[in-house]
Amino acid sequence: MTALSPEILAKYQPVIGLEVHVQLLTETKAFCGCVNKYGGEPNTHCCPTCLGLPGALPVLNRKAVEFAVLAAKAIHCEIRETSIFSRKNYFYPDSPKGYQISQFDKPIAEHGWIEVPSFDMSGAAVTKRIGVTRLHMEEDAGKSIHDGFADSVSKTYIDLNRCGTPLVEIVSEPDLRTADEVFEYLTKLKEILLYTGVSDCNMEEGSLRCDANVSVMLKKDAAEFGAKAYGTKAEVKNVNSFRYIRAAVEYEIERQIGVIEEGGRVVQESRLWNNAEGRTYSMRSKEQAHDYRYFPEPDLPPLVVGVEWQAEILKGMPELPEARRARMIAEYEISAQDAATLTATREFADRFEDAAKKAKSPRRVASLLTSELTMRLRAAGLELEQSPVSMAGIVMAADLAESGELSSKMLKQLLDSAFEKNEDFPVVYEREKPQQISDTGAIEKMIDEVIAGNAKQVEQYRGGKKTVAAFFVGQVMRLSKGQANPALLNELVAKKLDALGPL
Repeated sequence: MTALSPEILAKYQPVIGLEVHVQLLTETKAFCGCVNKYGGEPNTHCCPTCLGLPGALPVLNRKAVEFAVLAAKAIHCEIRETSIFSRKNYFYPDSPKGYQISQFDKPIAEHGWIEVPSFDMSGAAVTKRIGVTRLHMEEDAGKSIHDGFADSVSKTYIDLNRCGTPLVEIVSEPDLRTADEVFEYLTKLKEILLYTGVSDCNMEEGSLRCDANVSVMLKKDAAEFGAKAYGTKAEVKNVNSFRYIRAAVEYEIERQIGVIEEGGRVVQESRLWNNAEGRTYSMRSKEQAHDYRYFPEPDLPPLVVGVEWQAEILKGMPELPEARRARMIAEYEISAQDAATLTATREFADRFEDAAKKAKSPRRVASLLTSELTMRLRAAGLELEQSPVSMAGIVMAADLAESGELSSKMLKQLLDSAFEKNEDFPVVYEREKPQQISDTGAIEKMIDEVIAGNAKQVEQYRGGKKTVAAFFVGQVMRLSKGQANPALLNELVAKKLDALGPL
């Protein structure tokens, strides 16, 4: 595809809506007692009900309903007290019943929203609200495994273990305008769902799957006609990471603009993303709307989630990421950036808060976690759970630094030793406990030596450049091999330099 100029791209307004399928983390499937577990020998997690054999009847999984309500309320949806299950009829090899139990015109939840970071027309950072049209419950199909398409003979294998896995489908309004907004929306949605515990959102295992509906229209038409000017959409399917979804949407926007600029017509179709080639390609035409022949599922009564049951379910709603970040900033006086890092997962946030409540300075605990510990974990290729330094060790390190018993350099050396020897911080500290110099006379002697050897910096300080004091502190700390008491050192440096008087 020929790259288009920025001027041509700027003429058009992309319009994007997302359909996200989320597998629920129940122990059993949506309508039967089969185990809800990824993997296993093919076609072993099946029974007459999930295979749709004659005489087998579905029974709705109560936990799946509770998870659906939690997910819906977490993204500000309104719960429909009485929703209806329907049969969505289609014929694919991995759907043995010939239909999927889903919800059609009366879903369990509607009218929600998710806020994402974006930019206004001037380029200023803003928060943008993306509407959620609906969240409905349904069951998953099986899995088709294709083999040999590069050869003259091809085979397709069917694994029905996934049949009947409980899903929620979350459909956004066509409010997204850039690939970056798509990425932010999915990131926020995944974060929220993980906090609620309704899904593990593992994209590699198919627990979270996303289809993107992409169209483009001229900006002048968008300004004049609004939604009436929306272009023909193409659906990009089966993308297995947020990074690839962003790339696929960027490609599709440019492809459609290119088609229009060349005098062509965008075709309504489903397209697949080929990451190796960095492009989408046609999967099947959707020029004619597919008639799924929806009708109410005759074997399931209406689902009634009354006010009392909703209240019972919502007792399990945790504090969600945005609210938790705001509270932690206020309560622990940490930065917004540290709060974002510490709340990246619910478990990490829980661990931090447990440690913060035990430490003298929550801010120092936050700093150690987001810088010193995270840096070493990343360098060692370890997850937080694999860290040799426990949260109790972090609390101890933070308290020693806060009291002035450990300088920054000494703390770093002890943490390095802990990672090198795969030992917790208290063990290393007791064995290698550095002797901090707190003798005033010894520190003053080193300060005098540094002052005598740095006449230029002394002149700068006496000339009014007080920030030069940090230079002297650093030089003395180096001379003391990091063992000078930091608080005492700073006090004595300022005293010695001030005693020299101004120029």
